[in-house]
Amino acid sequence: MPRYFTEDHEWVDVDGDTGTVGISDYAQGQLGDIVFVDLPEEGKELTKGDDAAVVESVKAASDVYSPVSGTVIEANGDLGDTPNLVNDDAEGDGWFFKLTLSDTSELDGLMDESAYEAFVAKL
Repeated sequence: MPRYFTEDHEWVDVDGDTGTVGISDYAQGQLGDIVFVDLPEEGKELTKGDDAAVVESVKAASDVYSPVSGTVIEANGDLGDTPNLVNDDAEGDGWFFKLTLSDTSELDGLMDESAYEAFVAKL
């Protein structure tokens, strides 16, 4: 399953026309201990770059932007009770939401894993 990254440190795994979105391990490390995650509701229409979620840590609150356009089909309900899943496994069990992609050509503007690693290395 291909994974793409944004310069704002969101990632999206693509499986057919479904994307699973979260924040990168780098981003959770910068935020520190995650204490709350506000996720989009099922059925919400998102355009690439829209504010999709909010993640709050002991350091700050930060917006999470949708890396692609689509309709939210599921939010990770586990984050309500255990937001620290984002710290423990940001690029796995700590995913934020899933959406049906409305324009797969938007993926062309995102970085693959090696490009993202090179991007983060320069920060």
